[in-house]
Amino acid sequence: MNNNQLVGDIGGTNARFALLDDAGQPTATRTLRADDFPTLAAALNTYLAEQDIEGVKEAAIAVATPVVADAVKLTNNHWSFSIETTRKAMGLEKLHVINDFTALALSVPHLPATDLVKVGGGESANHHAIAVIGPGTGLGVSGLVPCDDHWNALQGEGGHVSLGVRTQREFAVYEQLMNRFRHVSAERFLSGPGLVNIVNALRELDGLPARDFSPAEISEFGMHDFLARQTPSEPDSDSIVSSVERKSCEEALHIFCSLLGSCAGNLVLTLGAEGGVYIGGGIVPRLGEFFVQSEFRREFEAKGRMQAYLETIPSYVIHSPYPALVGAAQLLS
Repeated sequence: MNNNQLVGDIGGTNARFALLDDAGQPTATRTLRADDFPTLAAALNTYLAEQDIEGVKEAAIAVATPVVADAVKLTNNHWSFSIETTRKAMGLEKLHVINDFTALALSVPHLPATDLVKVGGGESANHHAIAVIGPGTGLGVSGLVPCDDHWNALQGEGGHVSLGVRTQREFAVYEQLMNRFRHVSAERFLSGPGLVNIVNALRELDGLPARDFSPAEISEFGMHDFLARQTPSEPDSDSIVSSVERKSCEEALHIFCSLLGSCAGNLVLTLGAEGGVYIGGGIVPRLGEFFVQSEFRREFEAKGRMQAYLETIPSYVIHSPYPALVGAAQLLS
């Protein structure tokens, strides 16, 4: 094990840390709750103490917020820190801090095939741009551009682009959200909070009261009937939600998957991403076969004159447990 290099992935709830082994791969991975620590440095020191390591020389940390200067403020937890002050406090020679989705993008060329699930056809073209997109707490968007023998990752805010809708039902939901938000971005649909937005807009359109479903509950309830059809068994008479509520969640998931396909297709066209599109984030991997059989791929390809082009571009769902740590490790290689 290489005790001189550490990587981290800091989200709204959890802080994940790992050391790099001699091959530059994350090992000794540990997840800590951010709320249990006042600062990033405190969490780092706890992790190192658990590993019985005096210190490290280099670290690369991925954070769920834009990184534009020395001062970093986490979007969905209470941590804020100076990169340089933290480097000095930890006795580090180098401290790299990057956006978590940029780190996810950097991981893509290094993920094993067993961590990827292909959706639809197409084959990757070597040494061509790669698109990366992923709904989670927000909508992460990035890309990889080949540069000689390495990759450059793009850092942007593509989750806030305007979103095109195609069906009357999607447009009706869009109009509902226009009444609430000044700008209905892709993230207003394609994220955990976006799923909640879609469900409650659909229920309002159907004359039903809003429900306080979490994104995880929407995924669970929305896949209930699909999974029942896949593995028929005795009727579930004890379901905690009615069939009407499950239908609202299922329709929301179908809209979510369709619009993600359209948005991913736009990203591929913009980047010329003949290397494929890779889908990360916390939501899609949990949808499993529901996503594979959804309208994602059809909408991904549905670009008129460019359909034949998009049919050749592969799409993959990332199922790696710690891809951002793999990506952060590339900054230390």
